[in-house]
Amino acid sequence: VKLLRILEEKEFERVGGNQTIRVDTRLIFATNADLEEKVKEGTFREDFYFRLKVVTLHNPPLRERKEDVRPLAEYFVRQFSLENGKKPMEIEESAIEVMKNYDWPGNVRELRNLIEHMVLLRDDSPITATDLRDYLNVASPSEGVSLPMGVPLADVEKEYILKTLEAHEGNRTRAAESLGIGRRTLIRKLADYGLGST
Repeated sequence: VKLLRILEEKEFERVGGNQTIRVDTRLIFATNADLEEKVKEGTFREDFYFRLKVVTLHNPPLRERKEDVRPLAEYFVRQFSLENGKKPMEIEESAIEVMKNYDWPGNVRELRNLIEHMVLLRDDSPITATDLRDYLNVASPSEGVSLPMGVPLADVEKEYILKTLEAHEGNRTRAAESLGIGRRTLIRKLADYGLGST
């Protein structure tokens, strides 16, 4: 109710005070919730919602704004380098591609944390695709996998699985996630190929 009064009448009283204070300000609110849905569910006040909804800006998630990955990453490198008294490191083009192909479930905050980690724990050598794959647990199993004509599909699958396991340092759970299969399925396939101890 007090916030509604500030929005509507542009005035408030301090806690314990009796003097009305006028304010001339604009407020910006941000949310990742669907407020229209919350109003329908009765979990968000309708009158408050309509007072807030003067101008609405929709900011899509980072995974839908791949063109923003490079400038954001470079900005965060400069920011954290300056804060920590370090020379800003370069980001290799291959690393930019890894970032553009990543889905960023944690959105910009995840990218920010990644770059902060890189700046804090590295010297000023360039950030590479390998650095990012290790941090993001993103495999690159296709690297080094050749598909010559006449090779049985089972052999190609076996090599692909081995490369994925190698990229994840033998971690079967992460390898299975990267392959898009269940861990049990991966274990069964390894057994089928005589790789049960891998």
